[in-house]
Amino acid sequence: MLSFVLKRSVSLALSLLAASLVIFFVINVVPGDPARFMLGMNAQPEALESLRQQLGLDQPLFVQYLEWIQGLLVGEFGTSYTYKVPVAELIADRLWVSLPLAAYALTLSTLLAFPAGILSATKRNSPTDLSIMGLTQLGIAIPNFWFAMLLVLLFSIVLQWFSAGGFPGWDSGFLVAIHALTLPAVALALPQASILARVMRSSLLETLGEDFVRTARAKGLTRNQALWRHALRNALIPVLTIIGLQFSFLLAGAIIIENVFFLPGLGRLAFQAISQRDLIVVQNVIMLLVFAVILITFLVDLAYAAVDPRLRSQRT
Repeated sequence: MLSFVLKRSVSLALSLLAASLVIFFVINVVPGDPARFMLGMNAQPEALESLRQQLGLDQPLFVQYLEWIQGLLVGEFGTSYTYKVPVAELIADRLWVSLPLAAYALTLSTLLAFPAGILSATKRNSPTDLSIMGLTQLGIAIPNFWFAMLLVLLFSIVLQWFSAGGFPGWDSGFLVAIHALTLPAVALALPQASILARVMRSSLLETLGEDFVRTARAKGLTRNQALWRHALRNALIPVLTIIGLQFSFLLAGAIIIENVFFLPGLGRLAFQAISQRDLIVVQNVIMLLVFAVILITFLVDLAYAAVDPRLRSQRT
């Protein structure tokens, strides 16, 4: 197990290095000059050159990359061209919105998907199964931003149970903040719950057909007892992968939802930084999201070993 963790840690480090190279050089070859964007199209060449020197944009790209990586290693992300504040402060402030939103949406998705997937598997080919699968297909097909607008129309404008957007901050109280994140979390959770329910059903049906489940049934266990004692744990292995990928997606892919609800999260920050050519903010936000994806994948691999003893024995 220790050797597996060490190998995966090396793989994680190499993946981050490769990702940093791609992110930096792709962003820096995109047309547009941040200095000209900040000073305007009619700025004098001398002023542009002076600002480029202040921002470090006059140095070779490879030197800029090394300075950026050195800053990342010590937690120094640089200063935003637009906001004139450390990027680390911007990211920390926005994380307090994006991270709880992703966790809230993933919790809702899991709470909806697990019972639906298990019920559908136990009632295979019944009207209940067909109804659940039909609803999940609809949930996958509906774009989450369109569903978000429907939620705003119904719950904000018609029923007036929720605000149409904005975030009051955690200083206003936990319940008030969670209330503001509920509609965005539901909009994000619907397609993810649909996918997870279908994976849960397929994995459980496959496991129920395995020899060890038939052996358990032959020893006198009922179908439900065999399901809860033996089949469900083994069926969780592919489901854990989906949950890990979903959390990464919910954290990194909520740009549209955050803009629909005017939430000051990482997605909205990245969108604003791209439109303002604030390259240092874009680089660090994307790098943080890539790190989250790779780290979660690593943790999912560890969860595999915890769920399935066979995987632990193979990897030690």
